[in-house]
Amino acid sequence: MRERYIVRQPVKNDKNQIVAYELLYYGENQAYGNSDESSNEFAVADTVYSFLMQNVEKSLTDALHFMTFTTTLLMKKTPALFPKENLVIQIDDSVVIHPLALRFVQQYARDGYKIAVNEFQFAPRYLSLIDFIDYIKLNVKTTNLISAKNIVNLAGSMNKKVIATNVDDEELYKAAIELGVYALEGSYVAKQLATKAHSSGYLQSNFFRLMVAVVKEEPDMEEIEQIISMDATLTYGLLRVANSAYFTTNKITTIRQALVSLGISQLKQWIYLLSTTNANDEIDETAEEFLKVSFMRASFCSELMRFIKGMPISRSDAYLMGMFSTLEHLIDAPMEEILSTVPIAEEIKSAILLHEGRCGQLYDLVLSYEQADWEKITNYAEELGIPAHTLTNVYFNCTESVNATWKQIISPQQPPMPEAAQ
Repeated sequence: MRERYIVRQPVKNDKNQIVAYELLYYGENQAYGNSDESSNEFAVADTVYSFLMQNVEKSLTDALHFMTFTTTLLMKKTPALFPKENLVIQIDDSVVIHPLALRFVQQYARDGYKIAVNEFQFAPRYLSLIDFIDYIKLNVKTTNLISAKNIVNLAGSMNKKVIATNVDDEELYKAAIELGVYALEGSYVAKQLATKAHSSGYLQSNFFRLMVAVVKEEPDMEEIEQIISMDATLTYGLLRVANSAYFTTNKITTIRQALVSLGISQLKQWIYLLSTTNANDEIDETAEEFLKVSFMRASFCSELMRFIKGMPISRSDAYLMGMFSTLEHLIDAPMEEILSTVPIAEEIKSAILLHEGRCGQLYDLVLSYEQADWEKITNYAEELGIPAHTLTNVYFNCTESVNATWKQIISPQQPPMPEAAQ
């Protein structure tokens, strides 16, 4: 059975903030949506359609998504599976030159869907579509500089947004920024986590939920554990406190162990201390994005562990590996120094810092999936013994879970009036 993957690749603006995602499909040894479509298009389209029918609620619920639709998918009325506010119908030359498919695109535009065109050219066959287009995809790898500037300038004069694609290295990234495009995507863009967050604070709304949970008459430790496990900085802070000489001489490596060690009274004191020290420190959007990335990585690492044999770490360790992977962006210190302050498994440290060992392979598999690096995804999955056909389902199950939880934790809440620590 050949590998088939569907991955969400981030589309980012010049501030490295995610403005949308593109759903990329890989199957039958080629990337779905490329201009060199094969004779397998009907089989590929059936596979994509079948997957989307089963996963529509998991894949396009949290942001704007670009997805390339072939003639076959358009004729199957696949775009109608998705809400207009979450989908951009993306087409390429094979659709532009197909009269029937073109009529479908025009009708979707009239129905309120956004339209994007891959490899746009100012040629007659494209200009007939110009009134229906919202986004122009510009391949910066294959378009010469003069043509690229002309496309960006003309698109701007017609209120069309240009997105630079195939931004796979730093040179292309700088060139695209210089052109003044609306947004960028590509392997280089996907792997870039902005510089540093504005502060090392926890997510305020999640912290309020934690305060509510600990001041209940009968606190639910499972609920408290779940809330803390969603936030990299809270998890890190809890493990540091629990491993201080005041509380224990033994290594505490899980959130549950830390909660048991502290007990509810000391936990309250720690939380009240946090509420005081971070009272005037608002977390910014960049930090929120880091926290969400860490949450997704943690979930993906943990779920993939179900399919791997002979790993030297547990599922909870794998969760911490994903959760701690962005800490150097949230805490003003080198990653090596940060990890040295908590007693996590050496295999996790080697994986994050050096990409070594079996744990390093799992960590790199998760990073490769983020970057839609098809070859590395396949290689790491084979090395770990993970069935290739399970990856996409696990990925979107984690996406659905993270999105649902994230909506819950960022919903507006009022902080409770804390009682005196007992």
